[in-house]
Amino acid sequence: MFGDIFFRNSSLPAVMKSLDAAMLRQRAIANNIANVNTPGYRRVEVAFEGELQKALDRTRLKGDKTDDDHLPIGRKDVAHVHPKAWRPVDWSLPSGVNNVDIDTEMAKLAENQIMFNYGARFVKGAYRKLNAAIQARSIPDQ
Repeated sequence: MFGDIFFRNSSLPAVMKSLDAAMLRQRAIANNIANVNTPGYRRVEVAFEGELQKALDRTRLKGDKTDDDHLPIGRKDVAHVHPKAWRPVDWSLPSGVNNVDIDTEMAKLAENQIMFNYGARFVKGAYRKLNAAIQARSIPDQ
């Protein structure tokens, strides 16, 4: 019961999924930067936030599967939302060699780092609160 409240019915699973997405996005951006001068290379992006937003939208109906062979109906459970890497169809060549723009990739890298740091601090704070509750202590300042 407590595990459901803390680990499933809170914002923690969504934040953990966003950390997974940030990790995949970091790899994609690093590959894009590494291949900035590779002829014909097409950049990789990661899609995640839109699917997470749909899964968290309480105005959308959510169906329950009573059998594994049933098709899912309505919004997904957060546990079933995963980041996906994809190559956008963009035939412009900002670098003259491929579709990787180093300035755009560096900006995305900085944005992704900020998002990851925020998520990691959120998770750290949630576990600090849980640890303090288990030990019957007040939450330490930090």
